[in-house]
Formats: sequence, C-alpha cells, structure tokens
Amino acid sequence: MEDFSVFDIIGPRMTGPSSSHTAGAVRIAYIARKLIGAEVSRVHFTLYGSFAETGRGHGTDKALIGGILGFSPDDERIPHAYELAMDQGVQVAFTYSDAPADHPNTVKIELVDVNDRKMEVVGRSVGGGNILITEINEQAVELSGEYPTLIISHRDEPGVIAVVSQVLAQLKVNIAFMRVFRHGRGRNAYMCIETDTPVTKEMQAIIRQLCSGITDMFAV
Repeated sequence: MEDFSVFDIIGPRMTGPSSSHTAGAVRIAYIARKLIGAEVSRVHFTLYGSFAETGRGHGTDKALIGGILGFSPDDERIPHAYELAMDQGVQVAFTYSDAPADHPNTVKIELVDVNDRKMEVVGRSVGGGNILITEINEQAVELSGEYPTLIISHRDEPGVIAVVSQVLAQLKVNIAFMRVFRHGRGRNAYMCIETDTPVTKEMQAIIRQLCSGITDMFAV
C-alpha cells in the first residue's frame, strides 16, 4: 500500500488559488533568484502550455514575480507583486507562448542581475507545489529544490567529481543525491549535489580552492 503524507492530501501552505499554477510558480522563480545569487534588475518570463493558457487567471504571473522578489508560496504580498517589483526597480516582462512544451506547466526565466550577469532557468510545476528545474543556461539538469543543493559548473574532465565528493566528506557534508549532466565529452558539465545540510559559503570557497576544474558554483 502506498504511503501518503498530510502534505499530499491538503497541499502546501500558499496564497492560492492553485498549487500547480501558484505555489509551484513561486518556487521555480525563487530558485532562479537563488541561482543567480544577486538582486535581480530585469526578468523575462516565457510561459508554455497550461501556464500560458490559464496563468493570468490563476495568478501565475504574480506568483513568478513574487518568487523573483524572494517571497515564499504563502506570502500575503504576492497579489501585489507587480507594484512591489516596480517599487524595487525590477523590470518585468511576460511572453505567453503557444509553442509545444514537454510539460504543460513550464516556464523559462531569463534573468539579469544588478551586476549585469545573465542566467536562463527552465522549470516545471509538477503538482502539489512540487517543481523540477530542467535547464540552467541551456544545460539539462534535474533539481527538485527539496534538499539543500550545490550546483557546480565544471569542465568535463577526470577527477573533478572525485575531488568534490572527497572535500564534502572531509567537511562532514552528507550527499543525499548526486547527478551529473554534460553537453558532451570534454565540454562544460554540471553537478547537482543534494545534501542533508547546506553547503556554506566558506565550504564553497574550500571546494573552489581545491578543485581547479570548477568554472562556477551556485547554492540553493
């Protein structure tokens, strides 16, 4: 018999009306904000499938802006997200696309931070407030946001994964899940490492120091 939690039955705490179109949208955008690692100055959302068709009525647009502003799914400020973004100087734009998508609740988020750094994140809201980040800067990944996660961009060469794993073990950080994605042999790759405890900035500095193959690092 399959086990269910109370969360599965009643859904997440959130500002409604829909866990998929609202809570999930907030979480996708919030992770995008965390990934870029600085205050966002401009953001362009492209909505696909059901997000594009019914997103306005379900408040998906406001939920996405709320996530970019750092709100949680139950934040009472979400209905006022447009005004708050304007107050904070965050430029917001939307495209409602009729192009096919692999999942009906899909959004592409193109961000520019205050340092003019750019990032592109694609995510899906898969039901009950749960999400899956499927692309970062056009590289396929799988990130659920359920655990503290370290994302490492690196050159696809022998030893990088082993060194990172060894350093995390020395720092007493337990790896719950690890997935590696790459464009191709010897090209750029991503490690998505979900851990039982957060990897602090001090720990990240140690990893960078000991592993020369790393090109970038994000913590969620």
